[in-house]
Amino acid sequence: MNEIDINKNKEEFIKIFNENIKREGASDLLEWLKKTDFFNAPASTKFHSAVEGGLCFHSLNTYKRFKQVLECEYKNGLEKVPDETIAIISLLHDLCKVETYKVDYRNVKVNNEWIKQPYYAVNDTLPYGHGEKSVYMISGFMKLTREEALSINWHMGGFDTRVMGGSYSLSTAFYQFPISVLFHIADIEATYLDEKQ
Repeated sequence: MNEIDINKNKEEFIKIFNENIKREGASDLLEWLKKTDFFNAPASTKFHSAVEGGLCFHSLNTYKRFKQVLECEYKNGLEKVPDETIAIISLLHDLCKVETYKVDYRNVKVNNEWIKQPYYAVNDTLPYGHGEKSVYMISGFMKLTREEALSINWHMGGFDTRVMGGSYSLSTAFYQFPISVLFHIADIEATYLDEKQ
């Protein structure tokens, strides 16, 4: 993966956020994000965008993919989704990763010598789940619509551990809130088509 331009992505994220998200509490949420590692954090420990700045990069990729997926579905009769909703769901769906990945070191043998190699380790101080944790964190600043909350909550689709445990709530959410399934598709496209390990 090529190096990520953290400052450029931060500026783009803030611009999209400010142009689209106007509800009460949004500015407080953005100010909080600026004080966290959101713009510098990786999107994962070893999979997609597992590099410095990967989380913001991934959020921007899902925003662009979500807009494309929705545009295609408008032609098939889907009702227009407000720009604010699109920005909230895609830019904030992985807030659960804020302050979670920390650089640690492990010993690795290279050319018959042991060296300390950095890697991202998980240090989750709020083990609330994944999508549900993002909803919880956002809700501390601003209200979400039901559609926004469910889209963020279930964005992992079949990869969500609750689904793996046998929950049928994902299927119900996807039937009741079609943009939830469309956002899951956009997240998967951003992860597997736009980003590399």
